[in-house]
Amino acid sequence: MAKDGDKLLAEEPELIRDAQKGDRAAFAILVERYWDRLYRWLYHLTRDAHAAEDLVQETFLKAFAALARFQAGTNFRAWLFRIGHNNFVNLHRSRSQNRQQLPPDLPVRDEGPVELTLSREAMQHLADAVAKLPTEFRAAFLLRIDEGLSFKQMAAVLDTTEETARWRVFKARQKLLQAIAPELFPASLQEHLQEGEAPAEPKPPAGGRG
Repeated sequence: MAKDGDKLLAEEPELIRDAQKGDRAAFAILVERYWDRLYRWLYHLTRDAHAAEDLVQETFLKAFAALARFQAGTNFRAWLFRIGHNNFVNLHRSRSQNRQQLPPDLPVRDEGPVELTLSREAMQHLADAVAKLPTEFRAAFLLRIDEGLSFKQMAAVLDTTEETARWRVFKARQKLLQAIAPELFPASLQEHLQEGEAPAEPKPPAGGRG
């Protein structure tokens, strides 16, 4: 496993192997390498900065959960962008059907006991992180992900505005990413995320990481 100081220069296969072994610093570097490229691509597909940001966050969360299934020697960028594209297709369907559906499972190779354990550990880590979210963020996140509600429907359930509903889901995803890859967030931002304080007029950033 590469030392922390060497990770930025590490070859991608090494970073992936380390990330699959539970090295969150290695996963953070993979996020850093691909965030902007994935965001630009999804923005060109959606023509919507908010939607592109949401899709990027969701893509990296799903990639983290499925990382143990990634087959060494295959193209990581193609795998990551396919998850992003599935999320985009899912969003497109939700806009026409007024309900978000979970994307189809990616075809994967057979998993051995070690891979299954790693996958369960990743899912458990995500579940633990969701459980630690502030109540208003967790409620919005689960309505969006588990129930597939639109932001308009969520606003009615939570008795708030669509903008605030969208912002709460955005912040929930941001907090989950911070739990998975804390190296991407400076200490000052980590403190803000842990406090979970909402600005007077919550709005997701127009692009990039907020």
